[in-house]
This record gives sequence, C-alpha cells and structure tokens, in this order.
Amino acid sequence: MIAIIDYRAGNLASVARALDHLRQPWIITQDPEVLSRVERVIFPGVGAAGEAMANLRHLGLDRVIRDAYASGRPFLGLCLGTQIILDYSEEDDTPCLGIMPGSTRRFPRGLQDRDGHILKIPHMGWNRVSVDGWSHPIMAGIEPESEFYFVHSFYPDPRDPDIVKGSTDYGISFPSLLCHGNLAAVQFHPEKSGRPGLRFLENFCRWRP
Repeated sequence: MIAIIDYRAGNLASVARALDHLRQPWIITQDPEVLSRVERVIFPGVGAAGEAMANLRHLGLDRVIRDAYASGRPFLGLCLGTQIILDYSEEDDTPCLGIMPGSTRRFPRGLQDRDGHILKIPHMGWNRVSVDGWSHPIMAGIEPESEFYFVHSFYPDPRDPDIVKGSTDYGISFPSLLCHGNLAAVQFHPEKSGRPGLRFLENFCRWRP
C-alpha cells in the first residue's frame, strides 16, 4: 500500500489517478497510524510553503513525516513536497521539515533564455531533467530526451551537492531530482508528465532502497 499524504496542499487526485493507471494500491491519509504501516509514502503538494508548513504542524504531521523518512521506507517528494523537506524556504520566510539540509530559493528576476528573451516566472511547462551519465533505479527506462511537467517559482537547493542527481535549465541550472538513501524528491510533477512520468512513478513503486 502507498500512502499519499493529505495536508490540504492539493494535487492528491492526480497522483491517485496515476497510481490507478499503474494498478497500484493507494490511500490518501493524514492518519499517523496508517502512515506508520504503509510500505511507501508519497509527499505531494502545490501552493505556498508557509501555508503548507502551518497545515503540517496543525495536523501534527511534521513529526510523522520525519518518522516516515527515518523508517527507511521508500519516500517520494513531489514539487512543494520536495521544497519543504529542506530546512528553510525563501517563500514566506518559512522554517521547513529539515529532512535534508538546505534551502528552497526563489528564481531570480530577469532570467533569460539562450536567445536573450526574458523568461516568465513561474516556470510552467515541459522541460528536461539532465542526469549526465549517472543512473538510479528511479530513472530506469526513461529516455534522456524525455520531458516532465513543471509549475513553480521556487526550487530546492540542498546543502550537499552529492544528493543532486538531476538538474534542469531555466535561465539557470537548478536541482530537479534529489536522491539520498530511501528518499527521492523531484521538482516536477510526474503524475502530470505523461508516459515518462508514469514510468518514473512505476519505478518508485518497485524501488527497494
């Protein structure tokens, strides 16, 4: 069973539909007892870091999520769920979960593409994840030219560069895939990324760290 953590940060139904497509059992929950028993955990999210962390603390899920990661079970962060596993987010000046050391940064103003055109923030649409000669079971069978769907104005910046296993270019190169032990965390939305995204989620469902 895969738990999709419900902390009032949206995006739950699309993750559940993707798991249905893969014929994987899931439960949307905020129940600590359920989260302690499932085999895998998905920590999704859209929205703002400040509100998300307020919800987690109000629901008592901040400690539960740390415990879920510490248990060694496969743990997947998606978008906002990736940003707030770090210590701090520049969005709303927010102390976060501190599962991984680092901060979430705002895209700087005035980003330009290779032709000198100003890039819009949020970064919204399809983009590649560059893995550059490194492989991980979570990316198995995904073609290097595959694109994933992004919607974000902030990006994760972990303190340890060794956990950055993939990056994406949008005016700057930013970390878009983090892996450490039983943790995988991505800035993109695999549940909205068509075939490559489904393969990514399928890999997570089979992954044994």
